[in-house]
Amino acid sequence: MDRLVSLSVFTAAVEAGSMAAAARRHKITPAMAGRHIDTLERALNARLLQRTTRRLNLTDVGRAYYQRSRRILEEFDEAQREAGELQASPQGSLRIAVPASFAALHLGGPIARYMRDHPGIRVDTVASDRYVDLVEEGIDLAVRIGQLGDSKLVTRRIGICRMVMCATPAYLKQMGEPTTPRELRKHPRLAFSEAVSPGDWTLRDARGRSYVIDGPCQLSSNNVQLLLAAALEDAGVVFGPSFILGEALAQRSLVRVLPEYSASDFGIHTVVPSSRYLSTKVRNLIDRLMTEFGENPPWDRWVKEEG
Repeated sequence: MDRLVSLSVFTAAVEAGSMAAAARRHKITPAMAGRHIDTLERALNARLLQRTTRRLNLTDVGRAYYQRSRRILEEFDEAQREAGELQASPQGSLRIAVPASFAALHLGGPIARYMRDHPGIRVDTVASDRYVDLVEEGIDLAVRIGQLGDSKLVTRRIGICRMVMCATPAYLKQMGEPTTPRELRKHPRLAFSEAVSPGDWTLRDARGRSYVIDGPCQLSSNNVQLLLAAALEDAGVVFGPSFILGEALAQRSLVRVLPEYSASDFGIHTVVPSSRYLSTKVRNLIDRLMTEFGENPPWDRWVKEEG
């Protein structure tokens, strides 16, 4: 008998709870399903299932064999899908979810180049800062920045984001440049109002000691680009991600505040619902983003150049 078919019948029997249900799933008779299980047990010289007239119970050997069998069948299915997809250029639609500012500032170019390489793909981009349920909203791939929650979603790091604190040279000349975190607390803050990752407005010195900046908040917003525009008008000190503030730093429109102190770094990750059904079109886009961003993205180079 075909060993893969026997494994499939065995896992179906375990998952469905009966030999008859496994037989129906494979369009064979219950007797044939039983012979598949018997073949496996003879080959292993061990009993996998304890069978009664009402139910099936896994033995200890059967429980371990079931877990391994499922992985084997999943890998076989994945190999079959990959082989089929490699025979043709990726086609169809691709729906992705990305934080709004990151999408507007950095994703247009990579997506355009991806579509040029794969003209059969239609891309639908959901640019939003709200949490998106990938399965419920039919998202093939999401980009998430910051601390990831405990999740069964499959992630891959495609870049890094550094948090930076800065202001205009004109503002610092007028108000005085702080030299310690204590002095910084006296300055008006331009603050992101929906920070969820730890480390917001926190600096560390060379010895690893942390300082939380909790002075007056002159302006708060759920959009860092708005805070950047206000900072460029000399409104105060802004704290935000390098992928938004980095270009202004590189152009010297903004300068770092307390550059000898460090702030948090956050990973930028792609997130997909499952690795089992990762299509070629999704995998190709992840590879593209990894190539374009990686561990030395342009916004990080801007910060290093300014520093």
